[in-house]
Amino acid sequence: MKQRSAALVGVELGAAVATAREISKQVLAPEAAAVDEEQRWPEKGMAALRSRLGGLVVPAECGGMGHGLLAVAQVGEATGQACASTSICFGMHLVGSAVIAAKASRRQEEHYLNPIAAGEHLTTLALSEPGTGGEFWLPQTRMERVGGSLLRLTGAKSFVTNAGHADSYVLSTLAAGPGKPPGQFSCTVVDATVPGLEWGPPWQGFGMRGNASRGLELRGAEIADWCLLGEEGDEIWYVFNVVAPYFLMAMAGTYLGVAAAALEEARVHLLRHRGARVGRSAAGQPVVQHRLGTMWARVERTRRLIYHAAAEAEIGAPQALLGLASAKAEVAEAAEATVNDALTLVGGIGYSEHSPLHRMLRDARAAHVMSPMTDLLRVWTGRALLDEPLLES
Repeated sequence: MKQRSAALVGVELGAAVATAREISKQVLAPEAAAVDEEQRWPEKGMAALRSRLGGLVVPAECGGMGHGLLAVAQVGEATGQACASTSICFGMHLVGSAVIAAKASRRQEEHYLNPIAAGEHLTTLALSEPGTGGEFWLPQTRMERVGGSLLRLTGAKSFVTNAGHADSYVLSTLAAGPGKPPGQFSCTVVDATVPGLEWGPPWQGFGMRGNASRGLELRGAEIADWCLLGEEGDEIWYVFNVVAPYFLMAMAGTYLGVAAAALEEARVHLLRHRGARVGRSAAGQPVVQHRLGTMWARVERTRRLIYHAAAEAEIGAPQALLGLASAKAEVAEAAEATVNDALTLVGGIGYSEHSPLHRMLRDARAAHVMSPMTDLLRVWTGRALLDEPLLES
């Protein structure tokens, strides 16, 4: 891949983020309340993002923009400020795109990456499983060869974002069959049109109600062997070199956006009501000013950690994992705390069922439970600092 100058990349990244902000303002924000209330997949917002930014992380030689982790974080912040559900849906498309691109064959480039770059194909992840909980890197879905050129997939996936709406799904599998070594995990990509895919009931969530998160049963679904990503047994490499970094940045960017939106909601409310009360307004009270200043500092230091972690990971810095893991853990706490503080500053209005803070609080809480969970990320960070194996039980 040809290296582009830092200045050129910076200009292009700025344009991509500006596009994300434009789409967020014009399409995502007006739809956010309805997406949440009706618990529907954000088709309009996703169409706008896919058509203009779908190839954000696809290599330039495949027609994409060729961006990386920092772009995922910054675009995620822009979209997360408007609608967390849409932001996660698009973020999972970006992660899936990065996984396909990491070791793509020429056929995979033609079948997946070129259409993704053209805004004509939506992909997503299908890694989590009912039997492994948050340990998505330990799949039980079985993959076995059938004849000379087919792979048969049997098993179940859970919490698949964009379920039933994506054109393809990036899956993790466990090798099955005589002579296969135990614990040989691989990644594949599966077209939505493949027979043998059976979707579970629609998502009925407390928050993140528009992300179409459903279960998937793979009942002997057969795919061509060229849909295998990389080599057999590469799944752990994908998890720690592609899936985890991109997934963590997509999540971190989205929930940074939620925190920033809550901060702005409180600030605007205080300014709007500055002259509405007789005597001293809330905006003139030191305790309110102190709380708002604390909220700003929390959001800003989290933003700087996320962007720094993304930049460090892109250059392969030795301690990149510490920043990536901590970024998602920190933003989960920052988003929840900032929305709670905003509710305190706004008062009773914020507790209205139709208040945007009502939706933000429910969405922000999901940041802790979306794998890898906050506690696990803290453990990974500690283990890395002590030179201990990350996946040691």
